[in-house]
Formats: sequence, C-alpha cells, structure tokens
Amino acid sequence: MNDLLKDLYQEIILDHGQDPRNFGECENHNKSAKGHNPLCGDKVYVTLLVDQDDVIKDIKFSGEGCAISIASASLMTEKLKNKSLDEANKIFNDFTNLVKGSTDELRLLTEEDSLYALKGVEAFPMRVKCATMAWHTYKSATNE
Repeated sequence: MNDLLKDLYQEIILDHGQDPRNFGECENHNKSAKGHNPLCGDKVYVTLLVDQDDVIKDIKFSGEGCAISIASASLMTEKLKNKSLDEANKIFNDFTNLVKGSTDELRLLTEEDSLYALKGVEAFPMRVKCATMAWHTYKSATNE
C-alpha cells in the first residue's frame, strides 16, 4: 500500500472517530442491539428502522470506545443506510473478511470504498474485535 493511500485511510479513521456520523438513536427504530467488548471496555448500541421491504431506512449508533470502534460504527451506518438487509449482510461478510485479511473473498467492497480504511487492523488481532464490534451488533439487531 502506498503512503498516500495509507495517509488517506488514517485520515478517514481519525475523521470518523472524532466526528462520527449517525451518532444517536433512530427516532422510530424497530430493531436494536447492544454490543460490548469486555477486553477493552468498548460499548455500542445500534438502532435500525427497517421497512416492510427489508430496507434499512435509518441506522444509528451510540456508545463509547476507541477511535477504531467509533470510526467503524460510523462508516458502517453510512454504508448500510438505504440498503436491503440482504445487501447489508453481504457487505457485513465482505467487511469481516476485509479486516481479517481475506480480500480475495470480497464481493461488493473495492479499494475505493471508505471501509478499506480499516483494512490495516488485520495486523492487530485485538483491533479486529474493535473494528467488528458494531458490525456484529448490527447482525444481532437484525436477527431478533
């Protein structure tokens, strides 16, 4: 990975970590779940409004944690809003493969995707948990 791309990815993580998008709670959510990483104390609460066609009309999160967990939750909400649950689940699979280093299995994500900013956590197994906590919480919310 070239230095320019690495700098851009760092900038994305810092931006979303300091100024998270979709922070709060969906006003009329019909799905929700709480996630917690006991190893580092990160906590997240994900709320969704899913319509009758299984489209995520709104998704928000709240909680506290490291820059990686907050940035990942923020990027997740941006990526999944207005997606069908089916497409969102494919993105979930791609993202978890990305941060675990299995980029040959990606179907929807490309290097131009902002989620690629979190690819570097693959080198730090403890940080993979930070990056995926909000995503697993999303999955719990949709499997209610």
